[in-house]
Amino acid sequence: MNFSSYNYNVSDSASYRDSRDSAVAKNVLLVALGLTISYINGTLIHTFTKHQIFYMNPRYILFIHLVVNDIIQLTMSISLFVLSYVFYKINVSLCCLIVVFTILTTVNTPLNLAVMAVECYIAVCLPLRHVQLCTIKRTYILIGWIWVMSLLSNLPDVLILLVTEPVEIFYSTILCQKDNLFRHPIILKKREVTYIVFLIGVWLTLFYTYFRIFFAAKSAARDVKKARNTILLHGFQLLLSMLTYVHALCVEALVYWFPRHYLHGVFFFYILIQILPRCVSPIVYGLRDKMLKQYLKKYLLCTMRMETDQRLQLNSRCSTNHKTR
Repeated sequence: MNFSSYNYNVSDSASYRDSRDSAVAKNVLLVALGLTISYINGTLIHTFTKHQIFYMNPRYILFIHLVVNDIIQLTMSISLFVLSYVFYKINVSLCCLIVVFTILTTVNTPLNLAVMAVECYIAVCLPLRHVQLCTIKRTYILIGWIWVMSLLSNLPDVLILLVTEPVEIFYSTILCQKDNLFRHPIILKKREVTYIVFLIGVWLTLFYTYFRIFFAAKSAARDVKKARNTILLHGFQLLLSMLTYVHALCVEALVYWFPRHYLHGVFFFYILIQILPRCVSPIVYGLRDKMLKQYLKKYLLCTMRMETDQRLQLNSRCSTNHKTR
């Protein structure tokens, strides 16, 4: 078949390759960061499932959904990074699957942040109606709608790809990048419009909830201050997520200004755009929320305590045997 390597337009920058030592160092560092973040997020999920107080609270349900979403996004993103170094070009079908899940989870993040901001606003400004409005059932329905909206915004890209490209491309190989796979002008225009609509909606939601909480009653000053800080952190997360949209401009600038250090610059932006935002979620709740922090410390330090107990038991046995002799 003549489509073993389909002729996609790949930029000249794609021909840059790292040295062997540099490639190994970058991949090891990236996998180590991914495993560390996934371990912390996995501990958060374990803490959530072990205590009924968390999975009966809409706020923690939304937070854990964000954490699970981050784990999926991080896994797909790092897998794609490692595969690009190991194989350089991969099968289009596999590439399509990874890219679609990466895009879905990327779109889910701002939508989830908007819903969390609304829940925070209801808890502070409408406390008497919080139990009625923010039920467990409605929370899971909202999570379902988040995924539906993401799917509706991205499935047309796959359909356009199927209609405009020959079927043989799914048996070919490609340098797996979003712009190389979904390259039709209609897809690019639709993606820009969709992202703009989503981001405007999320920013308006964050601003509205922040200022409504800001002017809330002074009788709940402590809760108001904590809620404002939480929404500000959500805004910081959203800003980090928006760096994805300037990634292409940053790459072009790197090629033009620093052609010799292009690959190192791309790796830096990859850490900044893909990895750093995934570190914010555990900080927002894992370190700021007293209840979750209390349980999280217990599970994070569980391994260290087990090792310490084993050493103490071993020392006590040795001392007992010594006295017996």
